[in-house]
Amino acid sequence: MSKKIAASFKYIFLSVISFISVFPFIWMLLGTTNKSIDITTGTLKLGNQLIINLRHLFESDLNFARSLMNSAFIALLTTIFALLISSMAGYGFEIYRSKAKDRIFNLLLLSMMIPFSAMMIALYRMFSKLSGTPFGLNTLFVVIAPSVSTAFLIFFFRQNAKAFPRSLVEAARIDGLGEFKIFTKIYMPAAKNTYAAAAIITFMSSWNNYLWPLIALQSPEKRTVPLILSAMGNSYRPDFGMIMSGIVVSTLPIAVLFFILQRQFVQGMLGSVKG
Repeated sequence: MSKKIAASFKYIFLSVISFISVFPFIWMLLGTTNKSIDITTGTLKLGNQLIINLRHLFESDLNFARSLMNSAFIALLTTIFALLISSMAGYGFEIYRSKAKDRIFNLLLLSMMIPFSAMMIALYRMFSKLSGTPFGLNTLFVVIAPSVSTAFLIFFFRQNAKAFPRSLVEAARIDGLGEFKIFTKIYMPAAKNTYAAAAIITFMSSWNNYLWPLIALQSPEKRTVPLILSAMGNSYRPDFGMIMSGIVVSTLPIAVLFFILQRQFVQGMLGSVKG
């Protein structure tokens, strides 16, 4: 009987914690259907303003639709290049071991301790010298470039490459397969779960990136979703119904990507590289 009581308290406690965690999302969804004044007064009911709020969102001078395209372009290219470059680096650090590579990898790990704000000025000065090129300031590529290779992703791919059988590499070499083909034909298909997990992490990080686009992008037509949402909240009389609608719309791409790849994400985070 005592075990049943303990289990009941456990489930009640977990239910309360789950509700507290989910409540902001419920409030956000309800907020998209209410007027701004109803949201500020804390009204928690299903309203009839959803279509109006969405129309205000996409018809506003902030050009929310354009910001969605900018964020999608940046996030997709960042994810593609980051997966390719970081996976090759992580694979190389693990498969081709040497003392020199281990020292470089340790320095790479130390760089994870440096906050982005400490590198921000140096990045700005570096890219300001590339004005007139596709990687100059106020271009979408200037947001992509600093994120195509990160110490965390390289570390993540190296840790997952530890589970990759070395015997497959040796057998492929004996059969005459080149190193690049071993990587693309054998390792990449086997590490699809790792790639799925890294894709979610990279896409979400790029989609939600705020500080660097705020500094590097000056033109209104180049702004990304986080910048637009921030501008909505900083207006003299913010329309909270429109803001809630913008938050929901901007959350959908990440939610869809996660639900599509959630099984592979869990297996990839556990270090699985099995097909």
